[in-house]
Amino acid sequence: MACFVPRDLLLLCLSILIVLPIALTSGPDAAPLTHHGGRLLTGNLNVGILWYGPIPKAQKKAILSFLRSLNMKTPEPDAANQPQVSSWWNIVESYGAAAGNNNIPVKVINQVFDPNYSYGKVLIKDFIKPLLPKATGGNPNTLAIVIASKGVTVQDMCAGSCAQHGLIENQVYVAVGDPEEECPECAWPFLATKGKTGATMKPPNGNVGADVMVKLLAGGLAGAVTNPFWDGFYANAHGDHVLEATSKCPDIFATTKLPVDPRNGGAFNAVGDKGTKFLLPAIWNPKTSSCWTPL
Repeated sequence: MACFVPRDLLLLCLSILIVLPIALTSGPDAAPLTHHGGRLLTGNLNVGILWYGPIPKAQKKAILSFLRSLNMKTPEPDAANQPQVSSWWNIVESYGAAAGNNNIPVKVINQVFDPNYSYGKVLIKDFIKPLLPKATGGNPNTLAIVIASKGVTVQDMCAGSCAQHGLIENQVYVAVGDPEEECPECAWPFLATKGKTGATMKPPNGNVGADVMVKLLAGGLAGAVTNPFWDGFYANAHGDHVLEATSKCPDIFATTKLPVDPRNGGAFNAVGDKGTKFLLPAIWNPKTSSCWTPL
């Protein structure tokens, strides 16, 4: 099972929630990520999802396809010519290699739907907390994922960190929102936004929200595995901010020209379940101390 280790937590927030550092977006030239002695999530990684708000079918489909793709190899002879989602996940798994745990099978074991916004449309951590046991279904050693629909504000999503993960009372979680309207900078390169350079790209699945949320989920998932208790792999930035596996390598998607799906013109850098295409963020490779992409 995934290793979730209890910790004595400092209670400072609005209720009994801990104050955690924010994983900032920065560049690859800052200090490298180093291990700070804490435990990572290793072994079988069970996942429970809570769909918050009326999530469109296209977004559910893309997110579930991405999760299935993490441990899926493209059948030969296509594999040699296809950058794979599983190769991206292999880099995440490599963070645990020093501890002898470099295989992390991911399995969705629970899904819950909350289409009517039971805690409103502003998800601060006080409101995320009661959603987590619903996401996991009460199953121990399960990573909780909260997927919020467009129009829901997820705490910290637009405060320097687009990919969210956290820890509430020993429960590791990832929270993903649809940033198209609230903070389009998190939706780049699919939406033009101030401060971002380069041409925008069409989303590989034909739905900006779906493909942005996969990109954010990938970043949050990588952070949750490699720095679940905020004493794993990270680099200090300014103040209490830290850089993590994907925020260390922002706005990088390939080292070459991205291929385009001839069916819809969508740019992609990884292929997964049933040929589904994704544009995944670059990730820090701990073996080479450099940013890595599937292409």
